[in-house]
Amino acid sequence: MRPFTLSRDTFHILVALADGDRHGYSIMREIDERTGGKIRLSPSTLYSAIKRLLEEGYIEELEERPDPAHDDERRRYYRLTRAGRRAAMEEARQLEKLLSDARSTGLAPKRV
Repeated sequence: MRPFTLSRDTFHILVALADGDRHGYSIMREIDERTGGKIRLSPSTLYSAIKRLLEEGYIEELEERPDPAHDDERRRYYRLTRAGRRAAMEEARQLEKLLSDARSTGLAPKRV
């Protein structure tokens, strides 16, 4: 597994999976809700990113289904791996540092 810089969309996907397993459409809805509609992933963007995240070992596809009796069998569920959580945490640290730098140079408001 080689580290790669997370794109904005990829980071949002990892954040959406950080608090629990989700299927693709649920990931898209979570990102839309979390960003107030400012970021809306198309299915092709989502599934391209998911494919790459699976290859990198940052997420895994689940074999079991949360509630098979009330679920569409076509849905695929994904879970954040330890490596994915570490990558997301590192990205968050980098963003926090960048925001701190922006504040110190007057590009972002100081914390209240």
